[in-house]
Formats: sequence, C-alpha cells, structure tokens
Amino acid sequence: YQRRNMIIALKATISHTEALALAKQHESFLITDDGKQLLITSSSVKELPASLKEDTENFWVMTNDIQLASRKYRPQIREVAIGNILIGGNTKNTIVVGGPCSVESEEQIRSASIVLKELSLSTLRGGCYKPRTSPYSFQGLGIEGLRLLRKMKEEFGHTIITEARDATQIHEIIEYTDVIQVGAKAMYDQGILRACSKTNKTVLIKRGFGTTLQEFVQAAEFVMSGGNLNVVLCERGIRTFETSTRFTLDLCGVAWLKEHCNLPIILDPSHAMGYAYGVPSLTKACVAMGVDGLLIETHPNPSVALSDASQQLNFEVFKTLINELKPLANCVGYTIV
Repeated sequence: YQRRNMIIALKATISHTEALALAKQHESFLITDDGKQLLITSSSVKELPASLKEDTENFWVMTNDIQLASRKYRPQIREVAIGNILIGGNTKNTIVVGGPCSVESEEQIRSASIVLKELSLSTLRGGCYKPRTSPYSFQGLGIEGLRLLRKMKEEFGHTIITEARDATQIHEIIEYTDVIQVGAKAMYDQGILRACSKTNKTVLIKRGFGTTLQEFVQAAEFVMSGGNLNVVLCERGIRTFETSTRFTLDLCGVAWLKEHCNLPIILDPSHAMGYAYGVPSLTKACVAMGVDGLLIETHPNPSVALSDASQQLNFEVFKTLINELKPLANCVGYTIV
C-alpha cells in the first residue's frame, strides 16, 4: 500500500481558534505559511475528510513525508535570510560562509573576521561545541566561544553561524547566533530539531554521512512542521567505499534536491574532501551547479588548528579561491556574496 499525506490550506475566513480546533480534531500539525493556515496530516489520512471540505481552500496529496519542503506543494524555492542576505527564491545569490572549524582564541577568530571583511563577505562560521568522534580531541570553547563570536559580530557586523552539538546547549546557541547549524552527527537529534522549530532563526541542517536524501529532508520537516520555515539544507559528503578522501560529496543528491525540494541548498566542500589541496577545485564544481551557498573552512595557520587541520585553507589560498569563484558564479547566473 502507498502512504498518503496531505497539506490542507484553510480558507481565510477560518479564525486561528477555529483552526486550532480543526487541527486537534484531525490530529494534524497547524502552521502558517505565507499568511495561510495549513493543516499537515499524518499518513493515516488517505483523502480530504468530508468534515473539512467546507473549510478548505486548497489541498495537496503527498506520497511520502516530504511535505512542506516539497516542490509539489510549493514549486518555487523558498527565500531564506542569512543575516541581511537573502538566498533561494529568485535571488541568485551564492553566499560564502567562511571561518575556522573551531573557535580557538580571540586572536584566531578576529584574524578570520578581518579576512572576511576584506573580501566583503558577511558570514562567519566557527564551532564552539564540537561533536568529536574521540573524547580525547578538542571539544570546543563552549560558552566562551559563543561570546567571542558575538564580539566579532559587534566589531565587524558579521552574521554568525555555529553548530549545536546536542540539546543541552541549544538554547545558548539560539541566544548567541544568527543561524543555527545542526551538524551531521546531530541531524537525528529531535531535541535540537524541536527546539529549532520554536524559533524564527534560520536553521542550517547538515546531511548525515550515512543518511538518505529522504531522511535528510525529513529532518527539515521536523523543524518546518513546528512552525519555523527558515530552513537551509547543507550537503557535506556521504560515506562510501572510498577511503582516499574523507567523504564523497554527493552532487547527484544535490541535483535531486534542486529538482524535488523547495529549500535553499548550501554545500560544504571542506568536510567532504577532508584535505585542503582538493577544496578549491571541488568548490568550483559546486558553484558550477548554481547553488545557494558554500561553507569553506579557513584558518590563519591550519597546521596548528585544534580540529580538522588537514581540510582548512590558509588565508592566502582562501582569498585566491574567492576571487576565482566570482567569474565562475557569474557564468551560471549567480553572484558570490
């Protein structure tokens, strides 16, 4: 049997109180999208209930749990704000998010901030809570790192992106940053996803390295079904049989997402490649696809970085790469911002 899910747009004459009652009656999620009240049903609903027909303006029957993120429901790519910059929609912006893997010190994160400012890039990344595979690796500066990121925002005007490791510090992340990054290892953490659904801040979700495209987009649905539609997907590489690179960047998957999903897509060539020598050329391949953004790690001295030293670009290579990306992006109708 084939599953059926449904999005039901209620008529404008239905009050919010009435909509809440209908949602409870039909065991549905209730959210607002572009000013319209929507009921999102479970797979047990096979057709529009007779009791809802008079209250319904439009409805969409879905064959799986990709609903709010589906282009079947919303054909246009959603427009999402990363600070003062809009991506997706018809913007044709490719935003570059730069900075070190981890915030290590004030001197280090300030040096990265200065480079971004010189390149007219507005978005700074840096991990403060690091979900490491070894307990003996650097775990991040925690709240001290968040305070340093805020200091850079105040000093340079940067938009700040940082990663939530688990649900215990998600509220600190929400308080201190502009964009919440849900890392590959946290993509299934419903505590993080549910907390992100209750804020209006943009949420960037990284694909787990063993995750199918369906599972990836369903993580976004957890956030969206809670009312936060400001979601961006990030492809960062999947684990294959190949061991010469850290992961394999799934550009085929990106093509599938562009065709079937209405969310902006950012690519992370740094984590996918795992080695700095291959990041520039892989980044150019990403830009050639016409994507909405890039995450590129850069460090003042990668050889002494406390995490992911092998994949971070030094500042000179990073600057050269950004200058080379601009005409390439223009060739496919996009602008590096």
